[in-house]
Amino acid sequence: MAEAHVGSSGVIVQKQVGKYQLLISVQPPDVVPGTAKVTVFVEQGRVGAIGARPIYFRSGDKGAPTHDQLIRISNNRYEGDLWLMDSGSSSIELSIDGPDGKQQVVVPVMAVATALRDMPEGTGFGLAAMGLLLIVMLVTIIGASNADGVVAPNQAVPVKLSRRRLAGMGIGLVVIVLVLAGWRSWWNSTAKDYRDVQLYRPTPIHTSLRIVNAQRQLTIQFDTTGFGVNRRKRRTLSYVLPDHGKLMHTFLVRMPGLDAFAHLHPNRRDTLNYEAALPSLPGGKYLLYTDVVYRSGFAETLTDTVEVPFLKVSAEAAAKPTDSDDSWIVTEAMGAKASAVTIPHLDNDMVVCGKPGAGIKLDDGSTMIWMDKPTQVLEAGKLYTLKFAVADAQGRAAPLEPYLGMGGHAVILRSDGTVYIHLHPVGTYSMAAEGSLTGRIADTSRTFHYPEAIHFRDSIDAYITKLKTLPEVEKNRLLISAMPGMSHEMKTNNMVAFPYAFPRAGNYRIWVQVKRKGRILTGVFDTQVNEPLL
Repeated sequence: MAEAHVGSSGVIVQKQVGKYQLLISVQPPDVVPGTAKVTVFVEQGRVGAIGARPIYFRSGDKGAPTHDQLIRISNNRYEGDLWLMDSGSSSIELSIDGPDGKQQVVVPVMAVATALRDMPEGTGFGLAAMGLLLIVMLVTIIGASNADGVVAPNQAVPVKLSRRRLAGMGIGLVVIVLVLAGWRSWWNSTAKDYRDVQLYRPTPIHTSLRIVNAQRQLTIQFDTTGFGVNRRKRRTLSYVLPDHGKLMHTFLVRMPGLDAFAHLHPNRRDTLNYEAALPSLPGGKYLLYTDVVYRSGFAETLTDTVEVPFLKVSAEAAAKPTDSDDSWIVTEAMGAKASAVTIPHLDNDMVVCGKPGAGIKLDDGSTMIWMDKPTQVLEAGKLYTLKFAVADAQGRAAPLEPYLGMGGHAVILRSDGTVYIHLHPVGTYSMAAEGSLTGRIADTSRTFHYPEAIHFRDSIDAYITKLKTLPEVEKNRLLISAMPGMSHEMKTNNMVAFPYAFPRAGNYRIWVQVKRKGRILTGVFDTQVNEPLL
C-alpha cells in the first residue's frame, strides 16, 4: 500500500501556470531519508531554468532549503534528484524562469517510508570479512604498540614484554567487542524503530453494513487502537479537509469480475464514524478504497473488504442516496466475452482518428470514446494522457458539465486490486493537499499552530452542509474558486483527459465519470498493460 493511492506511488501533475504548460512527474523515495526523482516536461512556453526544493508542512518556507537547479535533458525535458530527509507531509516547489516570466508550482508529495531494504548476501559476507580483517589488524597494532616499540631490532622479546603485548591485545579485543556490541544494540534499535514507527502503515478502518428501513447502510469507522503509544500511527482525525467538497471519497468494486462499482461520499456522524446509504449494488465481496486528506496536506487511501448481502431494494428506497453526487454502475465482468476469457476486452474493431480506440454506451444513450489510444496494449511506466470524449446519439459532441468542480473523475484498478488510483484532469494528487501546502508556504511562521479541534471540525461540517443546499451552478462556482490550480479546460467541452503512468504490468479497468444535463455518467474501459520492451 502507498499513501493517497494503492500500488502507485508516483505523483503526476499537468497544469497551466502563466504561459507555461507543464507535465510534472515526481517519484518519491520508498525509503526516507532518500531522493525523489523530479521530471518536468515543458509542453508550452519558453523556459530558461527550473529550480526545485522540498518544503515540509511542519517547517514551512522558513525552514526549507534553497532551490536546486534541474538538469536540462532535452529541449523540453528537465530532471533532477531532491533529498527528502524526514517523513511527513511535504511538497516540491518548482520555480520556473524564462522569457515567458517567473512562475511557481507546488506539487504535494507524501514523504513516507514504504519499503524495507535487505542487504545482498554477497555484500554482507564481503563486509563481514573486511570487518574481521580490520579487527585483527587493530588488535595486532594495539599489541605491537604496547611492547615492540621498546625492543631493539634483531633482539628477542623478553617474556615480560610478551605478556604485556598479550595483555594489551586482550584488553583491546575486549574494548572492541564492547564497542561492537553497543553499536549492534544501537543498530537493532534503529532498525526496530524504522520497522515499527517510521515505516508507513495506513490508518486501519472497520467497515460494516446494517439494514435500516429496508436500505443497506454502510458505516466506516476509524480504528484508533495504538494512537496513544505510537505517534506515527496517530492521525488528526478532527482535521479532515474536504477535497472538492467531500470529506470522503469512497469507492466500492465487486470482486473478482470488477462488474459493480460505486463512488460514494459518506456523511460524518462523529469524528470516528462516517455513514452512507448503499445503492442498489448486487451482493458479493467488495474492495473498498476511501480517500481522505488532513489539514497538514497529508492524503491517504484507507482500504478494507466488505461483504454486501444480497437484498432486493425497492425503487423508492434505492432512489435516496446519501449524497446527490453519489453514483454507481453495474456492467459486465472483465474477460466476460468469449474471445477474451483471460484478458479484459476492448472494442478492437474501432479506430478513432487512425488509432485504436474503445467506445461504450452510457446510461443516457450517448457514447464515451477512448481517444488517441496509441496501441491496444500499453506499457508499464510510460506516461500517457488518457483522453475521453462523449458524443450524443446522433454522433455530435455532447457538452459536459462540471462534476464536483472539475471536468471529470477517473478510477483505475488492477484486476487483483493491488493498484488503485483516483485521477483528476490535473493528475494523481489531491487538490485539498495542494491548497493546504500552498497556504502553509505563504505562512511566514516557522511553526504551524492547529486551531481548536472542535471548532475546526464544526466549521468544516457547516461548510459541507452549505454546499449541499446550493444550486449546482453555485456549488461548482464555489468549488472551482477554492481550487485555482484546477484551470484545466479542454479545447472542446465534450472531452476530459487524465495524465497517468501504469506502475505495473497487468489487466486494468478504468471508470471515467462525467456529468451531462445534471446526470452523472460512468464509462467503463478495460486495457492490458505489459512490461516495457528492452
